[in-house]
Amino acid sequence: MRVAVIQRIMGLFIMLFSFILLPPVMIDIFFQDDAGRTFFYSYLFLLALGFLLFYPARNSSQDMRLRDGFVVVVLFWLVLGTVGAIPLYFYEGLDISLVDALFESISGLTTTGATVLTGLDHLPHSILFYRQELQWLGGMGIIVLAVAILPMLGIGGMQLYKAETPGPVKDNKLTPRIAETAKALWYVYLGLTVACAFAYWLVGMSVFDAISHSFSTVANGGFSTHDASIGYYDNHAVEIVAIVFMFLGAINFALHFSVLRTRSVMVYLRDAEFRFYVSFLFLICFLTIVTLYHQSLYHDFGDAFREGLFQAVSISSTSGFVTAEYAQWPVFIPVLLIFSSFVGGCAGSTAGGIKVIRILLLLKQGLRELMRLIHPNAEVVVKVGRQPVNNEIIDAVWGFFATYVFLFVIMMLILMFNGVDQITAFSAVAATINNMGPGLGDVAITFASLSDVNKLVLSFAMLIGRLEIFTVLVLFMPAFWRK
Repeated sequence: MRVAVIQRIMGLFIMLFSFILLPPVMIDIFFQDDAGRTFFYSYLFLLALGFLLFYPARNSSQDMRLRDGFVVVVLFWLVLGTVGAIPLYFYEGLDISLVDALFESISGLTTTGATVLTGLDHLPHSILFYRQELQWLGGMGIIVLAVAILPMLGIGGMQLYKAETPGPVKDNKLTPRIAETAKALWYVYLGLTVACAFAYWLVGMSVFDAISHSFSTVANGGFSTHDASIGYYDNHAVEIVAIVFMFLGAINFALHFSVLRTRSVMVYLRDAEFRFYVSFLFLICFLTIVTLYHQSLYHDFGDAFREGLFQAVSISSTSGFVTAEYAQWPVFIPVLLIFSSFVGGCAGSTAGGIKVIRILLLLKQGLRELMRLIHPNAEVVVKVGRQPVNNEIIDAVWGFFATYVFLFVIMMLILMFNGVDQITAFSAVAATINNMGPGLGDVAITFASLSDVNKLVLSFAMLIGRLEIFTVLVLFMPAFWRK
C-alpha cells in the first residue's frame, strides 16, 4: 500500500472540498443570515487540514495502483462525510448531535435524501444551500470530477474511476482518455443542472429555490429547502419539471453524451437497459395511479394521475421528493414504491438501487435456466440487445445480488434488535441502501427518532449503497492487504 500516494491525494481532495463552503458564506452575506461565520471557519480548518496532509507527501511520484484507488475512494467518502458534518454540527441554530450531523452529511453526499432535520422553512439560506450542494457534488461522484482535475496535478485517475463508477459496465470509456471521459460526464451533468434550474425558475420558483432544487433533482437526491418538499409549491408545472429531470437523472449519462455527440435520440431507443427501464417505470406508474383511483383515495382521476405519477417516478428513480404523504396511502402502494427503489435507475446514472441492467441480467439468466430445463443440451446465450454477455459478468451480478440481500437482512435485523418495528426497519434500510430517502413508519418524514447506533448503521448502508457494496467490502478481505 502506497501510503504517501494516498495521503497526497486525500490532502488534495480535502483542500478541493473546502472550497464548497465558500458559496454558503456568500449566500449568508446576501441574505444576512447568521451561519456564515461557521462556514468560513470550517473552510479555513479544512483547507489547513488538507494542506497538512498534502505537504509532507507533495513530492511522492509513485503511480497509484488499483488497490490504492479503492482505499482512496472509501476514505474519500468517509472523510468527506465526516468533515462535511462540521458546519452542520457547529452551527448553534441546528442544535444537533455529532451523529445527526454525520448522518445528514453522508445522506447529502450519497444523494440519499434521508434527513434528521425539521423546520427547514425557517433555517438560514446558507444551511439549506449547503445541503443541496452536497447532493449535487455527490450525484455524479466527486471522484469523477477529481479524475478530470488530477491529471493537471500530475496524478493519474483511471484507478479512481474504476473504483468509484457504479455498474457492471464501468470499464467502458466514452473518450480515449479517462480524464476526458470524466469531463464529458460532468459537462452533461452541468448542462442538465442549468436547464433544470432555468425550467424551475420559469414555472415560478424563486432563483434560490430553483438553483437549490435543480441540484438535488438532477442528482436524484431529494433534499429540499422546505419541509413539504415539492408539495410546498402545489404547482403542476413544477411537478412536471421535477418528473422530467428525475427521469433524465436516472438514465445512463453515457447515453446522454452519445445522444449529444450523434445528435440522434435513437441512441436511447437502441439501448436495451433504457427500454427496460421505461417499461418498468410505466408499469409502476400505471399500478400506482390505478390503485389510487380504484380505491377512491382520489375521486377525480386527474388528481390520482398527478399524485400517483409524481410519487412513482420520484421513488422509483430514488429521488425521494414527495408531494403527498404516500406512506399513508393504501399499503399496497407504499410497499410497491419501496420495492421499485430496489431496481433504481440505470447504471452510470445518479440514481441508486441495484440498477436496471443488473435486474435485466438476472431476469435473462432466470429465463436461460428455464430453457435449460426444457432443452438440457441447448447452448443458450444471454444477450443484452444484440450483444452476448460474458458469463463472468452474470456471475458477478449474482454475487452482487446475494451480497446485497445478505447485508440488507443483517442491517434490518440490527435495527429490529435495537427496538425498531418491522415496517420502519425494513423501509429505513431500503431507503438508505438504495439511496432513496423517505421510508415508512417512523422514518416516513424524518430519521431523527432513531437511536445513534441505528443512525450509524444506516449511514453505513448509505455508503455501501453509493459505492455499490464491493468497493467497501473488498477492504475487509485479508488478501487485499497482502503484498
